[in-house]
Amino acid sequence: MKVSTMGSVAITTIALLLVTIMAALDYPFNWVFYMTVLGQALLIYMVYRVLVDDYKTDKTFEDFYEDHPIGKEPNQ
Repeated sequence: MKVSTMGSVAITTIALLLVTIMAALDYPFNWVFYMTVLGQALLIYMVYRVLVDDYKTDKTFEDFYEDHPIGKEPNQ
């Protein structure tokens, strides 16, 4: 099963939020520790997946934000 790039971002986010919740609810140290190590590994994997993703766009820095372009009049 192939996980998409955004899927790896979602899985990593959920895992790290789970670590925070587990720490706040005083789960045993070993559970929090292992989830933290897993979260760090997922974070490294996520960064790798985002950097090597074959994403193409025709946008440039001149486009800036799509909802508020710089130097162009907004369409009305």
